[in-house]
Amino acid sequence: MYELASDERTARLKGRTSPMRDLQESEIVERFLRQADDDSFNAVFRVFSPQLVAFFRRRGFENGNAEDLAQEVMLTVYRKAGQVRDHKLFRAWLFTVARNTACRQFAQRTREVPILDVTDIIDFLPAPNRNPVGPASEFNEWMKFLDAPEREAMTLRFVEDWEYHEIAAVQSIPVGTAKWRVFNSKKKLAAHLSPVCDLNRRAA
Repeated sequence: MYELASDERTARLKGRTSPMRDLQESEIVERFLRQADDDSFNAVFRVFSPQLVAFFRRRGFENGNAEDLAQEVMLTVYRKAGQVRDHKLFRAWLFTVARNTACRQFAQRTREVPILDVTDIIDFLPAPNRNPVGPASEFNEWMKFLDAPEREAMTLRFVEDWEYHEIAAVQSIPVGTAKWRVFNSKKKLAAHLSPVCDLNRRAA
């Protein structure tokens, strides 16, 4: 059984969440877990993404990195929320995923291995099919699944290492839309690449 994250316990003890907010949040979660579609997931994303960013910021991550990690957690939610059998444990499960993500990130920093910052997408590709030319070539292959604005946003974020407010400025969109565009691109890629991994695991 998952334990409630310490940050969440502290917030509730200090009265930072109201019964009305808790009720609305639980209704949004229940709708998503019962019928996972884009609308229900978007509602869950709007509720929990800011909480996750704050969670990672409290652990010393820079704002841009915290936003990326929050998106990584929400991508896991999109793919694996069906594993939560007791719907009341969704929040505990969510912040368990967040803590594990933070631990992996800290471990990666300790190893100091230089990698292309698209690891959350690389996980969807089986090793035997990796392009011998390198990660940059793989990235270009993935971009074929996206439309032009999404390709530009992903390239600026993960290749050029731009901040979200810079992407928003160059694309003439709000910062929130830039964040959502990057996240939705990851989600779109996951939908295309996950079946390839499933086939590879069966063949192994």
